[in-house]
Amino acid sequence: MPVSRADIQRIAELAELAVDDGTATELEQQLSRILDYVAQLRELPREADGDDGADSVRLRKDEVRPDALQIPPAEFAPAMKQGLFLVPRIAELAPGAADE
Repeated sequence: MPVSRADIQRIAELAELAVDDGTATELEQQLSRILDYVAQLRELPREADGDDGADSVRLRKDEVRPDALQIPPAEFAPAMKQGLFLVPRIAELAPGAADE
């Protein structure tokens, strides 16, 4: 699928990029090759679902679980409450500092 110079200029305009003529020519060729490759991928048979046995890859089930840390955060955190770190509020100006 060939890409035209107008296509390149429109894409550059949408991306707010300045593209000179030399770069536009190179981009035309590159984008045309990419789109040709995508067209080839679309021609692959879709009935291959990976259940043929020998070549299929088994993936582990996606499970949400806490990360096993070597040292639990409660051991090194200065203060925690309900599993969250407690941090001091931003210090206010020291008394008399505003008078100076």
